[in-house]
Amino acid sequence: MNWISKQFNQLTLEELYEILFLRCNIFIVEQNCPYLDIDHHDQESTHLFLKNEENIIAYCRILPPSISYEEASIGRVVVDNNFRGSGHARILMKKAIDYIFNEMNLNEIKISGQTYLVKFYESLGFKRVSEPYLEDNIEHVDLYLNKSKREKVRDEI
Repeated sequence: MNWISKQFNQLTLEELYEILFLRCNIFIVEQNCPYLDIDHHDQESTHLFLKNEENIIAYCRILPPSISYEEASIGRVVVDNNFRGSGHARILMKKAIDYIFNEMNLNEIKISGQTYLVKFYESLGFKRVSEPYLEDNIEHVDLYLNKSKREKVRDEI
């Protein structure tokens, strides 16, 4: 399995198809949440994914500042249901955080996370910064991470 990061215009048609298939399968079908996944943010994002010989099994997109929030963001975090519980989500998030802090040279990340995943995001150093709100009929909260706080968490993980 290989971890890959690409800009939108670097994705092959097959990779783009696999990414959209995985996102739709989980966010729309599995979560029974009809919403418009294709939102014109993909073109401005870095796409980080884990690919085995056949499929993309873990994915997220990294958004630069001023797209979703004033800060950089990580969104569409997803792991194929056949590979959940194997630690791929944690590795994916760590790689995305490191990409923002080290490759993009930014110091702040803000995300919108489903409330049932708050403890997971907090374990990566994020702090909850909003009350719960509904996004596409699923309860979410905003979470924030600052690079200076991340270094302390990284040693503990």
